[in-house]
Amino acid sequence: MASVSPLRRLLLALALGSAVLPAAQAAEVELLNVSYDVARELYKDVNPAFIAEWKKTTGETVVIKQSHGGSSKQARAVADGLEGAVVTMNQANDIDMLADRGLVAKDWARKFPNNAAPYYSTMVFLVRKGNPKQIRDWADLAKPGVKVVIPNPKTAGNGRYTYLAAWGSVVKKGGSEAQARDLVGRIFKNVPVLDGGGRAATTTFTQRQIGDALVTFENEVNLVRAEFGDNFEVVYPSISVLAESPVAVVDKVVDRKGTRKQATAYLNFLYSETGQAIGAKHYMRVRNEKVMKQFAANYKPIQLFTVDDVFGGWRAAQKRHFDDGGEFDKIYQSK
Repeated sequence: MASVSPLRRLLLALALGSAVLPAAQAAEVELLNVSYDVARELYKDVNPAFIAEWKKTTGETVVIKQSHGGSSKQARAVADGLEGAVVTMNQANDIDMLADRGLVAKDWARKFPNNAAPYYSTMVFLVRKGNPKQIRDWADLAKPGVKVVIPNPKTAGNGRYTYLAAWGSVVKKGGSEAQARDLVGRIFKNVPVLDGGGRAATTTFTQRQIGDALVTFENEVNLVRAEFGDNFEVVYPSISVLAESPVAVVDKVVDRKGTRKQATAYLNFLYSETGQAIGAKHYMRVRNEKVMKQFAANYKPIQLFTVDDVFGGWRAAQKRHFDDGGEFDKIYQSK
């Protein structure tokens, strides 16, 4: 048998490599999930579960990367060119902004069930062990001598929800707009520092030991309590806002990269029983009644109102309260 020269062996190897390389590349798809700050651990569990199911069903390998920060800051990053295949935010307003820029479908909220929000939460308080300042409801956050940690409503969805929850707590109980403005103003006078996102606010409260109460999502405070044990207590106010976590496919990105099928399947997975159970384990309130009953011990009954109900929807709330020169700016500048 004739021997094969080293050069021929090299050329043969290169030819074989070029023949199999495109197939290997085609079998792996990468998606970037651009999400809000305190959903980091949730999607760390969601991603491998989806990857395994997709691989089993299609034979295709999907790699999912995560990007986290303040919800509004993350939305602006996508608008400025961050190539997220999907956005998983904590308020509709941020996705509406992307729809206005032509990055997301105008009817994005009808692309998936429940207004494209597979999970929801609400705003509650985390206080130090024993609740030394006796914080029970929104009005207690406004008392002299109480320090409250809330992320910046201009950049963080949970800061925005906190503001709206406090305002709505007055209006829903028959109070006037002036009384609501007064309460919110006094609460923000008690905020020593406005962090840019929810996770930074959690760090300020738990690790830097600043503040008597942290106001953030129910799922976040429960995860903190699970991690730090008896150092903190969770307080449920008498009423709070329903905080949906909407999702959307970023059309311009997936169409350019040819990943619409995978991105859509990824978001649909959040509604599956497996995806809902993962959300419930992370203290998200889920849409699947069976899963909700299974994890009923994770949730305390609380009266909730919606942004639509009190503020006429997110666009109206944004314009009046959070746009430059709006109610929040006036309140914070006068503190």
